[in-house]
Amino acid sequence: MTCAAGDVPFTAGQARACTVREVLDRVGGKWSISILVVASNGPVRFTELERHIEGISRRMLTLTLRNLERDGLLHRRVYPTVPPKVEYTATPMALELYESLVALTNWAERHRLAIAEARTRYDREHAG
Repeated sequence: MTCAAGDVPFTAGQARACTVREVLDRVGGKWSISILVVASNGPVRFTELERHIEGISRRMLTLTLRNLERDGLLHRRVYPTVPPKVEYTATPMALELYESLVALTNWAERHRLAIAEARTRYDREHAG
């Protein structure tokens, strides 16, 4: 099975997996979720994002913002001022995704210890 454009998955389940993987590859990037979380609280400027997201470079912030805008998850609004004022707003699609991210975060927090214990148990049983 492959998810490349033009390839036809073998089953409906594989098609769904390709769809999910394609979306997660984009929004699951190191910085995308953090940007979407900040933007979900209302319009935000580039410098505000820089302050809120520790460790992100200006270049990576710019690239990630462009990708999220291209994917329809952020709206970029440029105000005709000097200097130009630019705001990023989460789109309705991003706000819907945000709700799913909150649910995923809650699940991860509930099961984090159980997963860590399972990994420890597995590693102990398969050491060798």
